[in-house]
Amino acid sequence: MWRFIHKWGSPKWFYTTTGPWLPWLWAAAAILILAGSVWGLAIVPPDRFQHDAARILYVHVPSAILAQACFAAMALASAIFLVWKIKIADMAAAAIAPFGASMTFAALFSGAVWGIPTWGTWWVWDARLTSMLILLFIYFGIIALRSAFASRDSGSRAAAILTLVGVINLPVIKYSVVWWSTLHQPATFSLTKAPAMPPSMWLPLLVMVLGFFLFFTALVIARVRTELLRRESRSRWVRALVEGDAGGKRG
Repeated sequence: MWRFIHKWGSPKWFYTTTGPWLPWLWAAAAILILAGSVWGLAIVPPDRFQHDAARILYVHVPSAILAQACFAAMALASAIFLVWKIKIADMAAAAIAPFGASMTFAALFSGAVWGIPTWGTWWVWDARLTSMLILLFIYFGIIALRSAFASRDSGSRAAAILTLVGVINLPVIKYSVVWWSTLHQPATFSLTKAPAMPPSMWLPLLVMVLGFFLFFTALVIARVRTELLRRESRSRWVRALVEGDAGGKRG
C-alpha cells in the first residue's frame, strides 16, 4: 500500500506516466458523452408518464452521481495528504473541488427544471434536495477556505480537515430517500438491484455516466499536471523537460 501511494506521490513519475493517458481519456469521454446525448435525447422513445421531460435525466443523474463521487474522491485525497503528506493528493483535492461544485450546481439546476413539469414546482425543502444544497455550500466553503490563508500549507490542511468533516453529508444524501418520506425518487442505479427503468433508457444513461467520469478523470489529471509544473518549476526534471521541449522546437 505504501509503495503504491509513494509511487503515485512522485511528481516526476505522475507527470510522465499520466501524459500518454490524456488523449485517450479526452477522446473516450467525448465519444461517450456525444453517443449518450444523441441516444438519450433523440433516439430513446418518450417516457410513458413524463414524456419528453424525462430526457433531462441524462444530464441530471450523471451530474448528481459525479457531484457525490467527486466529494468522496476529494475526501480520500485529503486523508492521504493529511496522513502521508503527499503533495499530489492535495493538488488533486484542489483540482476536484471546483468541478465537484459545478456538478452539484448542475444537478440542482437540472433537478429544478425537471421538477416544474413533474412536481409542479422547481424547489421543495425535500431531504435529498436540501442535502445536495448543503453539499454545494460545503464545496464553496472548502474552495474559499483554501484561499483564505496566506500560507499554502495551512490552507491545504484546513481544506482537508473541512473535507473530511463534510464527507458526513454523503450518506445523508444517499439514504435521504430511505430515511425520510420525500418527493424525490429512489436511486436510479444500485449495486444490488436491477434498474427500475427499461434497458432502452438505462443503457444510454450508463453511457453518459461513464462519459462524465472519464471527463472528470481527464480534467483532474490535466489540472494536477499543470499545477505540478508550476510548483516544481525549479526542480531538475522540470528544467530538463522544458529544455528538451525548447530543443525539440528549435530542431
